[in-house]
Parts: sequence; C-alpha cells; structure tokens
Amino acid sequence: MSTYRFETLLAPRRIAVVGAGDRPGSVGRAIIDGLRAGGFSGEVVPVHPRESSVDGLPCVSRLADLPAAPDLVMIATPPFAVPDIVEEAGRVGAASAVILSAHLGQGEAAPLGAARASARRHGLRLIGPESVGLSVPAQGLNASLLARPPTSGDLALVSQSGTVASAIAEWAGRRGVGFSAVMTLGRSADVDVADCLDHFAEDFRTRAIILSLHHVADARKFLSAARAAARAKPVVVLRTGRHDGLDRAPTTHTGALARPGAVYEAAFRRAGLLAVDGLDAMFSAVETLGRQRPFPGKRLMIVANGRGIGALAADGLADREGALSAPSDETLTKLEPVRHGAQANPLDLGIDAVPRDFARALEPLLADRGSDALLAIHVPTARAGSREVAQNVADAVAMGRAAGRRKPVFAVSIGEDEAVRSIYGRAKIPLFATDADAVEGFLHLVRYREAQDDLMRTPDSLPRDFSPDIDAARAVIERAIREGRTWLDPASVASLLAAYRIDSVPSTLVPDPDGAAAAAWPLIAAGHTVALKLVSPDVVHKSEVGGVRLGLTSEADVRAAAAAMIARVRAQRPDARIAGFAVQPTVRRAQARELIAGLAEDPVFGPVVVFGRGGTAVEVIDDRALALPPLDLALAGELIGRTRVARRLAAYRDVPAADTDAIALTLVKLAQLAADLPAVRELDINPLLADADGVVALDARVRIEAETGRERRRGNWHPRFAIRPYPAEWERRLVAGDRRVLVRPVRPEDEAMFRAFFGQVDAEDVRLRFFAPVRDFSHAFLARLTQLDYSRAIAFVATEEGMDEARRMLGAVRLHADANHDRGEFAILVRSDIKGTGLGIALMRMMIDWAQADGIAVIEGDVLAENRAMRGVCRQLGFAERPAPDEPGLVKVTLRVPERTQS
Repeated sequence: MSTYRFETLLAPRRIAVVGAGDRPGSVGRAIIDGLRAGGFSGEVVPVHPRESSVDGLPCVSRLADLPAAPDLVMIATPPFAVPDIVEEAGRVGAASAVILSAHLGQGEAAPLGAARASARRHGLRLIGPESVGLSVPAQGLNASLLARPPTSGDLALVSQSGTVASAIAEWAGRRGVGFSAVMTLGRSADVDVADCLDHFAEDFRTRAIILSLHHVADARKFLSAARAAARAKPVVVLRTGRHDGLDRAPTTHTGALARPGAVYEAAFRRAGLLAVDGLDAMFSAVETLGRQRPFPGKRLMIVANGRGIGALAADGLADREGALSAPSDETLTKLEPVRHGAQANPLDLGIDAVPRDFARALEPLLADRGSDALLAIHVPTARAGSREVAQNVADAVAMGRAAGRRKPVFAVSIGEDEAVRSIYGRAKIPLFATDADAVEGFLHLVRYREAQDDLMRTPDSLPRDFSPDIDAARAVIERAIREGRTWLDPASVASLLAAYRIDSVPSTLVPDPDGAAAAAWPLIAAGHTVALKLVSPDVVHKSEVGGVRLGLTSEADVRAAAAAMIARVRAQRPDARIAGFAVQPTVRRAQARELIAGLAEDPVFGPVVVFGRGGTAVEVIDDRALALPPLDLALAGELIGRTRVARRLAAYRDVPAADTDAIALTLVKLAQLAADLPAVRELDINPLLADADGVVALDARVRIEAETGRERRRGNWHPRFAIRPYPAEWERRLVAGDRRVLVRPVRPEDEAMFRAFFGQVDAEDVRLRFFAPVRDFSHAFLARLTQLDYSRAIAFVATEEGMDEARRMLGAVRLHADANHDRGEFAILVRSDIKGTGLGIALMRMMIDWAQADGIAVIEGDVLAENRAMRGVCRQLGFAERPAPDEPGLVKVTLRVPERTQS
C-alpha cells in the first residue's frame, strides 16, 4: 500500500486509545499522558470496557460507540484481543492503527495474521505490533512511549526497534536536535521501512532521514524506495544484527563470503544510503545532519589550541581516508598573528590562546578557497574557557554567513557543558565531545556526497560485441536439471562459461586413471605439464580430499596420482561418488594474481556478485566485496576497488598492471548470467587468474536448482532479483515517416546521446516540454533522465537505425510511477524536425502498453495550455483534459489505463 493513508497516520484529528485504563503507569494511560503533554489539539477518546473516564476524559466501552470514526487507533491490549479490535476499527471506518501489544505470534493463524487480514480487508494501515508509537512534534502529536518527547525539527527517525529509537530520541533531546517525525515500526505487519522512506522522501518538512532496521522483508520494495529517497535527501541507516550468521552451511567459497551483514552493506551502498555501525556513529550522524547540510568537497581545515590535539584529529582523518586542506599563502599571512609553529594544517593556536584567537583564525579561513570545511577544537585552559571560545566561534561563523561565506564549521569542546552546547546549537554548528567523533561527523557528509556522485556517474558502454549465447547456456542448465543434478559437471561448466565468453582452461573428462593417463599424453607431448582434478558430485572443495594435483610430467605420474585420489576419497569420504577426472594443461602465468569471482544466493536480496582475493585460503583471508546485480562497468570497477587485492592489480616493481577492464567485464558478465539464468544459485570461479594479458578461469563450480512455483516471474525479470534489470524485452522496431526506428528503454550510457539530442531541439520545444527555458544541460540534469530505477520509472528512446551517434536520437517518452504504483506521470519530447511523422503517438502508445503491463492504473501529466499539438495527441489517445488546479496556463491530462486482458 506504500504511502496510502499516511496523512491520517501522521496528522490525525481524532485518536482512540483502546485499552486505556485509569491506572497510572499502564501503556494506554502513558499514551494519553504523552498526547496531553505534547499539546495535541485534536480529540482523544479512551476506549475501555470497564472505565467511564480516564484522567478526566470521557471513555467509551468499544470503538463502535464513537460518534465518528477515528483517524488513528492506538491499541494497548492483551494480544488475543488485538484481531477483534482491528476488525472493529476497520468496520467503523478508522484509517490507521498502531499496535503497541507484543507476543502476537507468527503465521496467518496467529493473532498477528488475523489482524493483518482484517486490516487489508478494510484498507486500514497498521503500525506494529511491538511498536512504541509515533510522534510528530510540529503537530503536537506524541502518541508514543518514548521517555523524552521529541522536539520539532527536520530529521525523520524511522526505527524497527523501540529501544534504539528511544536511545536516539533521548540523545537528541539533550542536544536540542529535533525531528519532523519519529515512527517505531516494530514487526511491521503492514507499514514498513519502504513505506516510510517513500513518504519522508517527499515530505518538505524533512531534510534527512535516520533509519534503524534489523531486517528487510521485501528487498525489491525496500531498495526501490531507498534509491528514490537517497536521491532526494541524506538517508543514514544503522542495522542491528550485522553479524548474524547464515541460515544454512554454504557450499561454495562465494557462498561463505556472502554473509548476511555483508550483503546488507552492499544493498545499502547500491541504494546510496549512508551506513553506520553503532549508536556512537549514529549519534555523530544525527548531530551532523541536525545542524549541517551536505556540501561538495572533502578538504578539512583543522584549528586547535594545541599541536597534540590537532595532530590527533589529522591522524583520524588520514586513517579514514579524508583529506587535509592547504591554505593559500595569502591566508597564511593573515594567520601569522595567531599561528604557532610552521605547520599550516592543523593550525596550532597554542596552549596559551585566548578566546578571541579562535575568531581571528576563523575569519580568513572561512574566506579561503583551499578548504571545504573547518573543524575548531578547543581544550579548556586557564586562559580560555569553553563558553567564551564557543561564543567567539559562533560569532565568527555568523559574520561569515552574513558575508555570504557558508562554509561548514564543526566544533569540538572537551568536557560536557550545557551552555556550550546551547551556544553551538543556536548557531547550527555541530558539536562533538572528541576529535574522532567530529572527524566521523565530517566524513558522514563527505561520504553522502560521494554516494550521490556515484549514483549520478555515467558508466562506460559495454563492448558492442558482447552478446552471450543465452540459448546455449539455458540448454546446459535445463539438461542438468532434467538429469536431476544440483552441480554442473566440468564439461557443462566450461560450456556455460563459454556461452558468456569467459575464458577458461580446456578440460578433458575421463572415467578412470587409465583414461587420465591417455588424455594427458598429448599435453605432455606438446611440452605442457598436467593438472589432474577429481570429479565428484559429492565433493565440492576438491582440495579438502587432495583432489587436485598440478605439474604432473608423465603418464605414469598421472595414473598414480589418479589412483591415489581414489584411495584417499574412499578413506575420507566413503559415501562420495567418483565420476572421474578432469585433465588440463597446468597454467603458468608467473605474474598473474589469484582472484575469486562468482555468484551467491542471499535469502533476502537474491543473487549477489562476489569478488576478492582467491586461492585455497580465500575464506581465511576474507578479502572480498559484494554487489547486487545488475552491474555496469562503473559499478564493477567500484566493486573491485573496495578490496585490498585491488592494490596488487596495479603495477609494482617489474610486474605490469593487471587488465582491470577485463576483470570488470567478467563481473558484468556474471551479473548478466545471473539475470538470464535464475536456476544458477551459486557460481564460484576460484582462482580467476588476472594479469596484463587478461583473465582466465582455472577452476569453477556451479550449483543449480530448478525454479519453484513460488518464484513468480514478471516478464523477463529474474524472480529473485532485488533490483529490476534493464528490460531488454521492450525493444521495438517501427517506421516513422521514411525512417526505420529502433525504440528501446533508456540506458545510463545514453547521456552523451541525450546531450547531442537537446542540441538539435528548438528552444521553443524545450520550453514547452520543461515549462521554462533550459540553457544548461548539465551532467546532473542528464543523469536524472538516463539513470532510472526500472521498478518505478521507464523511458523509451527512439533512435534512427544506421545513423551516427550524433544524429540518431529522434525522441523519448518517460513514465514515473508514484510510491503506491497505481498512478504514473508522463513526459515526451520529439526532435523538432521529426514532428508530424507519427513518432510521438507511437512512443505514447508504447508508454501506455508499459503502464498496462506494469499494473499502473492511471497516467497523467501537465501540459501547457498553449501546446495545442500535445493536447491533440492526448485527445487522440483518449486522455481526459481539465484545468490544472492553482496553475493557470496548465492543463491536466489523465488516462485511465485499461486492465490487461488475460490470454
């Protein structure tokens, strides 16, 4: 349901509290006390079967006795009573309910299942169970059990855990940090984290979102909402249970490396969320976001009244890969009267500095273009008290802002002092107790800005000749499934990799030692040594039973090694079936690095791409990074860069750099394989050798499993993908005038083509499309047009076949669904010289077909009243037209999309 009825949940006019007795300390009574103390101006009605009034408020015995339906029902009753209360709330027309009660069980037969079913039947929104309520300070709404009522501000706090929310609210209350809303979700019978992200991403009162969660139930919904929210404003996430173990024992190295906590981190990174690893880091983020907006750059200038404390901050910055700034010579000259020593950054004011020295240092530094932010650190001394220094810093910052110098300033004041906190709070300067906390707070905003840059980065185009043989790959998988196998044999693995153009070592399968010796002879005669590997469906890690021998130089050695393998397996794994042996040439690439690359299956987020340092000790070394597919070359390169082994891929001494482009392309190919072949559950290439000549897979394992009936497909969308891949099945060919046109979904690498396109569109047509002249088609502007979340938006681009890149784009249409995925807003622009060819109508019809297939019920858009051509197209397609409310000069066009017929 997403944001459906959120307005009644967060801005109710009438609240019923069920289970509110007159006993002080009871949950229901605490809710009423909180509402009254918070200044709620609406109506509050206690509901209790045995009370006539609660704290002076008239009480009714049941919801049906209310004269009008409540907007919000707070439920604080024993768990067995909850389903009937939810059913009654739905019948009387209540819009939403918060279940404070706990222990509602699991499954549809439990009280929780019955309550959820009733709520869905009546369209009632539920928070909880096990919620501690919600608060909207600006509305005077404190329907919560929080010990300290939140104050009004512009941070939204959404938490699955009531205790974490209480801790953050308590901390924020003592520091004057306020909230636009606090929502505790408990077990999320209905309203979940994704719903809240959708709401607060669009809420103009919310500047940043603080998120605490333990688990995600619907990965697709969560990631779609998170990516949309993170593009709009900072989202900080703290996950509890980061070191929870796997539900089952992994069968491959990649499966063992893809632990749940690492997968969640990969998902947060892909969505552009700023992840923190504990309450201290969360408090640092709240302090920063509560007082400072994100800013470009990462160069920090440190000012301190002592060389040691400044050096500690600089060390912490370097440890976290931050950057010190370099003041200009002109600025250093201005700092001479207060500067101690030769070092420019950190700037030492000396232990004998007086409060005014901080202001004298900040004045030129705020104007200096060599830094992006300032950190003022003060250790109290007999010559400079904390309050006086705080006031001087605040005054200097206020003067700078008045002069248009908006450079961010962070402060550290050693020692707790409410007056100091108040001074900095009024000045909107983040204050920290230690230099480490301040550096972390500064880097929170740096990482957020970098994440936004990553989200807007244009990937390189894939090689045009990369087109996997999907039919051949599917045939390999289907044959193995028909034969009842869960692991592909080496020949099938080689065929699968070949279908995706991943180079591997040729292999010959033989049934016994004599066959191994015979297969080895041609290799030995050609001057190669031989690698012999055991083939068994029951032995996944061959090295554990001595199932790999390298460098064999004669037939006799091969025959003896095979016989020894059989004896060893019979002794160690008597139940293991031996299918035979794989005979390969031993690969000698002296300067190659051993890597691991593959796919793992996560129960929440589905397929995961794994990359890291390879070898037999891969799990002990644990040098790996994870990413959710689909991938492009930019994302693959970023994945490589997050590992320690990435440093070894660069050139060193006489070793040339490895071909990182080939490694990145291999990761993209694996992600594509995962998209095309849902039956592939785990894939493990270890080692993947990489050097200056490219990459080659020395050994690989693939585990398969047939898709189940529960794994619902949507078109060609992988049933377990958390992120919707590029919808290639929507490519179409048509004729517009005398042109043969290809229409396909937009790709991120289309940015250059869009820039050329806008250069060929008349300025008047651009104005009609965007309702104002557009002169700067910046990277950020174009990235928003070409980098789409296909779960929520689609854009189709029309290109003329056979034309060069600069002339080929003819037009584009786009549709963006709302958070509830029942309405979509469209926009279209066709190149000025193409008008009248029928291309615009063809694009609109394709967009309508997408909406119908995707379950969007209504398409709407705003059109300038003067744009008669566009209005004519809309009328021809069946759109209704009406004046746009409060927007003279605009008309609103609306089309109810016909339901898709079942064939």
